Amino acid sequence: MDQTAPDSRRRALLGAALGVTALSALPRIARGQGAGMKIGIIGTGRIGGALARHWAKAGYVLMISSRHPEQLKALAEGIGPQVSVGTPEEAAAFGEVLLISVPYGALPQVGRDYAAQMRGKVVLETGNPFPNRDGEMAEAARAKGTGVASAEYLPGVRLVRVFTSVPHTAVLADAHRSGERIGVPLAADDPGALKVAEQLVRDAGFDPVAVGGLARAKDFDVGTPVFGRVMTAAELRQGLGLPR
Repeated sequence: MDQTAPDSRRRALLGAALGVTALSALPRIARGQGAGMKIGIIGTGRIGGALARHWAKAGYVLMISSRHPEQLKALAEGIGPQVSVGTPEEAAAFGEVLLISVPYGALPQVGRDYAAQMRGKVVLETGNPFPNRDGEMAEAARAKGTGVASAEYLPGVRLVRVFTSVPHTAVLADAHRSGERIGVPLAADDPGALKVAEQLVRDAGFDPVAVGGLARAKDFDVGTPVFGRVMTAAELRQGLGLPR
């Protein structure tokens, strides 16, 4: 079967969802051509590294990053030639879509340092606040809900909270599992950003479950009944009180 047409349709849909402004930077996607969409990853730990592997296999072009990029060269070489290594600033500029997967306490600095490179882009953000690691800001973030808090730390981006509640071991090992896929909850205020994130969840090998706006991200924060559990999309919808 010719895979070119499905891949082209997928990229065309992603380009449309990214919006008219972003399309000026996405001519290949807008034309539905086969070149892979660029994803910049800021924070290439357990979640970021796992998703880099899955998205590379799905045909995306990635830049993984850390403050010590030389430490990521072996990972990039192991994934394949479509993965390069850079600094967080370079990854923020490189990506048409960004994944931020850093300890939650680092999020305010990411928002300040790379604001210009991230402005207007779809940003998938995975961090969870833990007071024993992140200090007082974690208490405040949990109280208001991480979707609301993260939006304050990352102004000017098209934010999606995603891959926050599934254990990192499952993100790495259970993508594209046989039978029903693992459900991944998402929250976003921007419908176009949500569509992009849903497609990226699918391409990573999981089943997206849209929960609502960023305020609803609190429904799958740390301490909720669905947090840290491996659930199918149907089980997740039931646990979140969503219609099937």
